[in-house]
Amino acid sequence: MRYPPFLPFKLLTPLFTSDRLERILLQLSEAIIPAIIQARHVLIPRIIRDLTKLETRPWCLTAMAYEWCSVICENQNLEDWESLLLAILEIGFRHLGPRDLFVGANLTHTEHHQELVNIVFRSQSSEAIADLLHAWTAKSFFHSPIHALLGTCAEHLVGLHNLAPFSPRLRRLVVRSVKLIGYGGFERVGVKRFIELLNHLHVTAEDMDRESEWAKLLLDTLQSPEGVQYLSHWYWELLAELVISYSPWLRRNATYCPQITIFLTEAQEWSKLECWMGTFWTMWPPWAGGITEEDIGHSMLLLFRQRPGSPQKLEQWMERRNQKCGKGVPELFRRICKQAVEEAQRDAP
Repeated sequence: MRYPPFLPFKLLTPLFTSDRLERILLQLSEAIIPAIIQARHVLIPRIIRDLTKLETRPWCLTAMAYEWCSVICENQNLEDWESLLLAILEIGFRHLGPRDLFVGANLTHTEHHQELVNIVFRSQSSEAIADLLHAWTAKSFFHSPIHALLGTCAEHLVGLHNLAPFSPRLRRLVVRSVKLIGYGGFERVGVKRFIELLNHLHVTAEDMDRESEWAKLLLDTLQSPEGVQYLSHWYWELLAELVISYSPWLRRNATYCPQITIFLTEAQEWSKLECWMGTFWTMWPPWAGGITEEDIGHSMLLLFRQRPGSPQKLEQWMERRNQKCGKGVPELFRRICKQAVEEAQRDAP
């Protein structure tokens, strides 16, 4: 069988800027794929590398590049094929912005795309890793994110905090990947390592595209033995802020863990305990199973002794939470809070 000859890139350039771009790319792909399979043409590497210089990249090129990755991974018969994979990922995804959740291409995922994980992460290239994560977190009208493949990245993602510099694009896509993989996916590779990654990312509400899912992830994380010890104060505060908006949804999927209150009190982690009390009163008022009014009052008394500003902060959280749900601040909260404040003031030197 004869395959169409490859033209020098400088001759293709005028064609790529014409209105027949998509048709030309389809013909090019029809030539490249069999040539990759049979390793027939020495110009393949040059054409792939020259395609990275295209300023205009239609969605069909993203789909084609992703297909070429599968073909190369399946055959692995081109010289320097691993570096070509990185170049092809660049062709397909480097031009996309990190906030682009949707792509106009239909990405067909195959078993051979699994090979990309070790190759891409071994490169330690921030942009190549971001290209791969974009391919596996993007969705369109034709497909959803490929969670099965994305989950295999968890082991590599927890080691990314050692990668420097951490590009803004990579950070954004890692944040999106963490949310899609979820706490359970990282639990299998080590919660402490996952927490190190979270602390390195320093995720903000502006980074999130689904705040409710992040609230559930953080709640699951800090209720683990490692999470309650090592998750930075930043996330305890962030969780308290998130549950103000999403406590009804979260309450259906989470129960109160009294061991957290006990640990924070014994460890004298007062700033975290303040956030946890805000989460408690927002999530499980008036109280959850396994805790009494006396128990929660004692915890608040210990907190108020150490942080006199906590009553005001908790009151502000409760006011905001109840503005969301259209209810007043529970009388039980006011009574317990008032009693704890009075006792703390009486005990003060």
